[in-house]
Amino acid sequence: MKNNRPGLLNRRRVVAAGALAASGAALLAARPADRGAPQAGDFAAIAQALKAAGMASTPTLVVDRARLRANAAKVQAHAQGHRLALRLVNKSLPSLRLLDEVGAAAAGARQMVFSLPYLALVAQERPHTDVLLGKPLPAAAAAAFLAAPPASGFDPARQLQWLVDTPQRLAQYREVARGRGQPLRINIEIDVGLHRGGVADEETLRSMLQMVLEEPLLRFAGFMGYDAHTQKIPDIVGARERVHRQVLETYQRFVDALRASPLPLAEPLTFNTAGSPTFRLHDGSGAANEVAVGSAMVLPSDFDTPLLADLQPAVWIATPVLKVGDFAAPNGVGALGRLARAWDINQRTAHFIHGGNWLADPVSPPGLGTSALMGLSSNQQLLVGSGGQALRPDDMVFFRPRQSEAVLQQFGDIVVYEGGQVVDQWPVFPARG
Repeated sequence: MKNNRPGLLNRRRVVAAGALAASGAALLAARPADRGAPQAGDFAAIAQALKAAGMASTPTLVVDRARLRANAAKVQAHAQGHRLALRLVNKSLPSLRLLDEVGAAAAGARQMVFSLPYLALVAQERPHTDVLLGKPLPAAAAAAFLAAPPASGFDPARQLQWLVDTPQRLAQYREVARGRGQPLRINIEIDVGLHRGGVADEETLRSMLQMVLEEPLLRFAGFMGYDAHTQKIPDIVGARERVHRQVLETYQRFVDALRASPLPLAEPLTFNTAGSPTFRLHDGSGAANEVAVGSAMVLPSDFDTPLLADLQPAVWIATPVLKVGDFAAPNGVGALGRLARAWDINQRTAHFIHGGNWLADPVSPPGLGTSALMGLSSNQQLLVGSGGQALRPDDMVFFRPRQSEAVLQQFGDIVVYEGGQVVDQWPVFPARG
């Protein structure tokens, strides 16, 4: 009988070689492609403008004025089109000049304020502003503000609504009013489903309305019902739409309970809701008559949602490159660094920048990223790339903030870019609140 073993072995070798070649091809196909490209478009123009203005040597916060105005116009168009007032969230736009710019574009002088220092600042510097507190502050904050009133003419009894969330806090505010003999306008926080606090049932609401009724120095001003959860929860089987309907129904129940109470309702009331993620869900058909918006005006990346898809990013962090060279991982992980460079072209060039470790992500030039082998730094952050960015020391890298509150206050004055040049600088709020 003829022995076929050599032929069988050859066929196995061919099959094995083919499988090995296929695996190699698949491995090569899985290698990251070169994502690098030089600075271009608006970012190149902004970089040139910063250099021309002598502002390219330190990390700088830049706002594109045209984009900012366009965003504000779209936000205002929604509010006006649905007969809703617009209240600007000042912690998300932490600069009086920035608020002025957006307020002019949005035709509004209402602000939502979240801290005693910012309340004092706004009351002194912008005494025409109508203020609603965005969170319940300790009653001691109200006492401190009333003890040192602004000399600007700002009238708390007419222009300021203190937010309260419980009968206990309302009682504390009542004692402040009595102790100073000054009236306080009270806005009641209602829980419309977020469960972060606020009045959750009509019985509690009725008890608080009775307290207001019995105290001549307390004046009811409205409700605040924040609904950010409607766009944060997983959208399983239409959950977001269903929860939004529940928000509207809950808000209406509280308003109905208010209307049925013996409390006289003389002045125009503030029924505030929404925020940047959700203001477009409100079309004026619900009980709310105003929406609060802040971050949508500058659109940090955390607000990239379908509801805000027509808005444009309007703010960036620009920072100079300090050092450029081949990426070499620190001692102890040098071998891993060499493997990373060999495998991923986007880890071959090291760029050390001025500052870093912000709540922000590099966006230009394209293809820059952090290295897991080096970690983050607030002093000289490493960004790796393919080298296709063609960056040299003193060139600029741009980051897009993930949020606007707090981040916008880390760089000194906001630099205003318009029409190819730096046209202004806007001081920011003190970094406290």
